[in-house]
Amino acid sequence: MSTIGFIGLGNMGLPMATNLVKAGHEVLGFDMSPEVLEAAKEASIITCATAADAASEAETTITMLPNGEILLSVMAEITSVTPKGALLIDCSTVDVESAKTFHAQAATAGLGSIDCPVSGGIGGATAGTLTFMIGGSEADCKRAEPILDILGGRQVRCGESGAGQAAKICNNMLLATTMVGVGEAFSLGKKLDLDPQALYDVMSTSSGSCWSINTYCPVAGVGPTTPADNDFKPGFASSLMIKDASLAQVAADSAGQATPMGSRALELYKEFAAQSEEDVDFSGIITWLEDLNRG
Repeated sequence: MSTIGFIGLGNMGLPMATNLVKAGHEVLGFDMSPEVLEAAKEASIITCATAADAASEAETTITMLPNGEILLSVMAEITSVTPKGALLIDCSTVDVESAKTFHAQAATAGLGSIDCPVSGGIGGATAGTLTFMIGGSEADCKRAEPILDILGGRQVRCGESGAGQAAKICNNMLLATTMVGVGEAFSLGKKLDLDPQALYDVMSTSSGSCWSINTYCPVAGVGPTTPADNDFKPGFASSLMIKDASLAQVAADSAGQATPMGSRALELYKEFAAQSEEDVDFSGIITWLEDLNRG
């Protein structure tokens, strides 16, 4: 088994790192939060004082960080101390340009690299069933497979550097729009006195079928268990959806591609978040949609 550095032990990073420990790897972990580091110790992760310490002895270093600026700041800290030939796996969700810069910095330092954002939320991170969208060379993707096999159920190589991030933001832009549409459909059905279970039975097996209905239905007691059955406590927080949808609009502006549905979904999520007292799951937007009245 190998030594793995893990930088960023938050809601996603900690269960991922824990699964690596359970698989027999030695994991050197770093996070800015003292509380998180205490939790990491309880999970048998070897905690480090700096990001550089976590990477300096690792054959592979995984980053799970909030944004591109922090990712590149960490890269500036670790590239000079990371062993030559080591592999860097960035599982953060960041803008495409930051991902490409990450790859360029790794190459300059003689390191392998893949951008590897994930889908599956905290539940997937805990269960080891994440989906990975990967950008990087075929050789580096092959090197990462044994580690990613521990953390997830599916790996998709989307292309060269930055392609993983591009796929992630396209996917989540679609997710934002479909969840708004699903929320609108159930809200209208409620006003028309439709039984939500009957409406689910129709939409989940006909032309309206989609992940936001079949797997993540925003109505309590309907379909599989989802955050709707737990007062919309986050599996994937609304703030994260706003982040990803915003990244999609940055990419759309850069590419000169109009995305009217994606743009409008972002606006609606921002309005929802501004009127919410806490950061609930993104599917909780249905509660706000239900209160909207036609002018």
